[in-house]
Amino acid sequence: MEIEHKLAALGLVGKKARFYLAALELGDETVTRVARQAGIERTTAYALFEKLLEEGLVTRMERGGRTHIVAEDPDVLIRNLEDRQRSLNDILPELRAIYTRTHGAPRFRLYDGKEGIRTVLNAVLAAPVSEICGILSMRELLAVPGPKALGDFIRTRVENGTRLRVIRSQSEETHDIWRQSDDELREVRYTPSSDAFRITTFICGGMVALISSRRENYGLIVDSEEFAGLQQALFETMWQTGRPA
Repeated sequence: MEIEHKLAALGLVGKKARFYLAALELGDETVTRVARQAGIERTTAYALFEKLLEEGLVTRMERGGRTHIVAEDPDVLIRNLEDRQRSLNDILPELRAIYTRTHGAPRFRLYDGKEGIRTVLNAVLAAPVSEICGILSMRELLAVPGPKALGDFIRTRVENGTRLRVIRSQSEETHDIWRQSDDELREVRYTPSSDAFRITTFICGGMVALISSRRENYGLIVDSEEFAGLQQALFETMWQTGRPA
């Protein structure tokens, strides 16, 4: 069945997929009846039932001394997939750090367009750090990726408990927004008005993320301890000479 092949991509393979589909079709039935519908031996069915219970795809009901299976809404599959994606995002920076240490050489990743820039912002949010340092070009960021993407970035960063120290150019300010805020874990300083940035830089541990102007429209991630160390030193120099917001 084509649907079984598609379920396999979600981790429901072979007998497990058949048992799940039978439970969906029957709605509320005994384990024995679902096993018969799926063409699976009864002893195997109970093991599959327990796995589906753990994944939240079915629930258990006891009626008249018999165990019934009740299938949950298939939207659970989407939630499970989103949970796995979040778990992967949590550990991916650590895996990348191990990869970088093992392979030695720095790693460069270039992303084009608005979606590419969103990918870079997500990588910044996923970095395993308690503080992010940023040199922001507000005019360019408000153009691409835009206010909504920036609002989502702020909300997720605050939910993660990650602080942001940010340097901005007074000459590049276009709106009186996203000022210094304890609630949003953000500390802001301004460079002299003569300074103007076209590229936004985020420093997150051993990773540096760059977001270009709307004209060039790209995002770049550099995984390099040495490059990140240089960028951090430059940031701290600018921070010391910056004017508190």
